[in-house]
Amino acid sequence: MEFHGVDVRKQFKRMRELAPEPYRAFLEFDAKAFAEGALPVKTKELIAVGIAHVTQCAWCIDAHTAKAVKAGATEKELAEVIFVAMAMAAGAAWSHGGLMLQSHEAHGSKAG
Repeated sequence: MEFHGVDVRKQFKRMRELAPEPYRAFLEFDAKAFAEGALPVKTKELIAVGIAHVTQCAWCIDAHTAKAVKAGATEKELAEVIFVAMAMAAGAAWSHGGLMLQSHEAHGSKAG
């Protein structure tokens, strides 16, 4: 698959060639993080889909949507995930407004 003009398979192969140990370690970590545990795989994949939308990773959206579907996620569940991701992203921007106002005050600007 190609995203942003990048041949993902070709470039991941190249990354593996250039840094085989970190590449292998990441894949092992990733497999453990997404393994069945206290949370079922479907839940983990739905979380990943939401995070992928917030981080705007097209490859992750595609990969984790496919894995979520394989784990039994429905179209309705996937749709709800998007709205949770939207709420989290908007909430983060909103709450950081307080940080911005505090920073504005700290830099000597007057209110209003």
